[in-house]
Amino acid sequence: MLQKRIFLALFLLSVAVQGQTFVKANMVTALALIPNIGVETAISNKFTLQVDVTASFWKSVNNSPFQFVILTPEIRYHFKENANGLYIGGHLGGSAYKFQKWNYNDTNYYQKGYSYLMGVTVGYQKEITKKIALDLFLGGGNEQGFYKGYYLDSGERYDSANKYNKSGEWFPYRGGIMLCYRIN
Repeated sequence: MLQKRIFLALFLLSVAVQGQTFVKANMVTALALIPNIGVETAISNKFTLQVDVTASFWKSVNNSPFQFVILTPEIRYHFKENANGLYIGGHLGGSAYKFQKWNYNDTNYYQKGYSYLMGVTVGYQKEITKKIALDLFLGGGNEQGFYKGYYLDSGERYDSANKYNKSGEWFPYRGGIMLCYRIN
């Protein structure tokens, strides 16, 4: 709880001090009806803080649940200036999910749990007008998952873990083209 309050205080302070804040929407994930929205605000001349949320509300894809939410706070370093040019970012995020993991396709199983993600993002931002910019980015890293496994047809557990199964993977898990609107 203390970490959330500190994070919120830093975020509000950076908005008040710098005044350069963008609201963003990922046009690529929107095509799949999976919203990815965010806010990026300047912390200094070369650093920004972005917080974004990605969520899928699909009850079923290929007869399997495909629901998740991912929260990703990220600190970004801009090589030129904020909102214009190449940047690199580091993030630590979390997710909750109910879906069929990629290596369980064509089975009667799905997984429900949560995970944390830590990784990097590389991107390029380009101002189109004073109010509009584009942000092309790709990111990934390590995901550590804690989940329970269930049968699709009965909803009963198939695994023998006492509490949670654990898994960890390295892979790309974020990317797209954000349409950015400067709010101040």
